[in-house]
Amino acid sequence: MKKHDTLVKLHDDKYYILASSSYADDRVLTLNYGDTFGIFDRWGDIKQFGTCSQGIYHQGTRFISDMELEINHYRPMLLSSNIKNENEMLSVDLTNPDISGDSNVVIPKGTLHISRSKFLQDGACHELIILYNYGSDSHELDLEITFDADFRDIFEVRGMERKKRGRLQPPFASGNNHIVVSYTGLDNIERQTNLHFDPAPASIKDNKVTYRIKLAPQGGTFSINCTSLFSVYANPVQFEPYFIAYDKIKSGMEKSKELVAEIYTDNEQFNNWINRSKSDLLSLLVQTPYGSYPYAGVPWYNTVFGRDGTFTALETLWVAPNIAKGVLLYQAARQATKILPLQDAEPGKILHEIRSGEMAETGEIPFKLYYGSIDTTPLFVVLAGQYLRRTDDLATIRNIWENILQALTWIKVYGDMDGDGFVEYQRKAESGLANQGWKDSHDSISHENGDLASFPIALCEVQGYVYDAKIQAAYMAQRLGHNEMAEQLTKEAQDLKQRFNEVFWDEQLGTYILALDGDKKPCRVVSSNVGHLLYSGIATPERAARAAQLLMSDNMFNGWGLRTLSSNAARYNPMSYHNGSVWPHDTAIAAYGMARYGMMEPAMRLMQGLFDASLFIELQRLPELFCGFPFRQGVAPTAYPVACSPQAWSVAAVFLLLQACLSISFDGYEKKLTLYKPTLPDYLKQVRISNLRFGNEQFELDMIKYEHDLGIHLVKKPEGWEIVTIK
Repeated sequence: MKKHDTLVKLHDDKYYILASSSYADDRVLTLNYGDTFGIFDRWGDIKQFGTCSQGIYHQGTRFISDMELEINHYRPMLLSSNIKNENEMLSVDLTNPDISGDSNVVIPKGTLHISRSKFLQDGACHELIILYNYGSDSHELDLEITFDADFRDIFEVRGMERKKRGRLQPPFASGNNHIVVSYTGLDNIERQTNLHFDPAPASIKDNKVTYRIKLAPQGGTFSINCTSLFSVYANPVQFEPYFIAYDKIKSGMEKSKELVAEIYTDNEQFNNWINRSKSDLLSLLVQTPYGSYPYAGVPWYNTVFGRDGTFTALETLWVAPNIAKGVLLYQAARQATKILPLQDAEPGKILHEIRSGEMAETGEIPFKLYYGSIDTTPLFVVLAGQYLRRTDDLATIRNIWENILQALTWIKVYGDMDGDGFVEYQRKAESGLANQGWKDSHDSISHENGDLASFPIALCEVQGYVYDAKIQAAYMAQRLGHNEMAEQLTKEAQDLKQRFNEVFWDEQLGTYILALDGDKKPCRVVSSNVGHLLYSGIATPERAARAAQLLMSDNMFNGWGLRTLSSNAARYNPMSYHNGSVWPHDTAIAAYGMARYGMMEPAMRLMQGLFDASLFIELQRLPELFCGFPFRQGVAPTAYPVACSPQAWSVAAVFLLLQACLSISFDGYEKKLTLYKPTLPDYLKQVRISNLRFGNEQFELDMIKYEHDLGIHLVKKPEGWEIVTIK
């Protein structure tokens, strides 16, 4: 048996979120900030029932696994709870149930209002609890807060079993208002949860603090500030008052808003969608030494992912170019320099994923710094070229030019494993990911009869990324004065496009095949991967039109978005992760690709589908994915149980969709902003775009849709720029 004939075993799914790990039915609320995120119930508590996934996590570890509030041993009644519009605060309103004494009700239901306000900082959770008495009598009561910290690695919580764990120390009180829980892992790293209460409680016993409170009638109040700090290596902790910490959060949020252009329309529902998307995007941005980097998604992917970060940067490049700069510099700094089979690393390769936590430190999972993706390296080059076109920031490109050259070398030397001109993948270690495209579940690449493809696999969309990478690299080389290199890269791109269209086009299917397997047999499966070919431009115009027509058929377009796999395919399952579900970013990429080839009507239909879907989804926040069942009038899209929400490349989809319908592009070198046959959908009659930045200057545009025309009014532009509208 050849090496590439080895089939993927079921255990290759061990890194995926099991259905039994679902938190969706627990009706939870999530907060995130940097390396910290929390999953709370609607009361603002953390309770382990059902799937046991609630908690506050920091750097890949659950630092609080239980925290519950009671009054006189009763759980309060829920009035309402929500995440504030800018994602920074969990606000909960509670009241008391009937609280009985020896033989009668001593505090009638609805007498007390209990307000809980929580927010996260990187490595801290701040909570303010306020009790208010609306009754005509004074009331004495006990308020109890119980807590626990299990320090489980996030992969444990997601279902991976461990044969051994480290040493967990019981809680101990340090003074009358400070409690410490410690854990020393198998990595010999000590992790601590520090809890601070202000004012000091009446008592601390094991994992419970108790306040004895007396509330005066008609307005008596009592407030508690509870701060939880999470430290690694048991670093010294310093508690910060609630309002000082919150002012810092708000100040940082105001500054971050300037990163993304403001978009306002005459459609309030569309405004809600785009404003929610902007808030979600900003909440996922993490400041690194290299600039802003979008973490992939909450809760399970709250870390750096190469592919997700790059696509998010591409989707938002026109409205937030500084995100792209941060992504490029970070990825360049983490570019592989050696062959490391366990990490799937090879010189020039761009990272796939970075994880912290005990299991990453011990090597129980391979993702501490992992390179097992086939597409992040060409996409890094694509982003670099697009960033230069958008910003004319030649200094940054010059700074990472050697990284770009190394990425191109990786494509040629390591990516093309068998020298056939196409880039393919095969994992280097059994512990790594088997499939290494964006559809990376174990069963996502198959033949038309349902058999899984043998390795190494050459995905269709990856060839498109490589083609685009060569085009973008040629542009950058030309700008840097390397004209011969630019000519050679352009020729290589043209040759790849020709050969790709000879090999990957299937006349009988009327579209491009999904992949070539290890024996160069075509995977004759209709998939959404083809939409990425339109995005990259590797498809010929005539074939792009035929492929788009098939993408918009009922087998692929379910009314909300594109299924990842045709409903006619042998492995189609609308409830699967990659074989029939709908991913918003995937649909947006296809819509942009269609617009690139001048097919505005189907692009608009895809935009309409995702907009309609957002109206049914809580907060109008498009999740990582949803199920691919057919559209049903008046019924929401069927949720996928463990989809991340917010997910960076999903919330960024609306910006790419709007760019597609406006066909807006920048040429920073020529100082030219072009709108090529811009179009607005029927539900948008007016669009205003402001704070659209070029360096320290900005554009401001007004667009008004008339019956047979689109009026464009330029309010502001940087000096020396030309605005070109082609209708």
